[in-house]
Amino acid sequence: MHKEISELNTSELNAIVRMGWEDRTSFEVIEEKTGLNEAAVIRVMRSELKPRSFRLWRERVTGRITKHRKRFKRRDGPRVPDAAEFNPKSGSQK
Repeated sequence: MHKEISELNTSELNAIVRMGWEDRTSFEVIEEKTGLNEAAVIRVMRSELKPRSFRLWRERVTGRITKHRKRFKRRDGPRVPDAAEFNPKSGSQK
């Protein structure tokens, strides 16, 4: 699903904003699900959030390794599932 931001409906925009706020949903997963790259997600967040909320979100995700799958590699301990493997309704993994 490769759409322009202007072609997204309200429910799609809400889903992108929700995934953007989730710490464990990487930008790569968002791109796989929506076709929007990191820059496009940032544009959506800027347009959909209030200015102060957008600034808080940017502070939160800037440098956060869990928002970038390539950077997030655990050396020790169990692997942390990404959002594609997690079912938020049941609270368990698929």
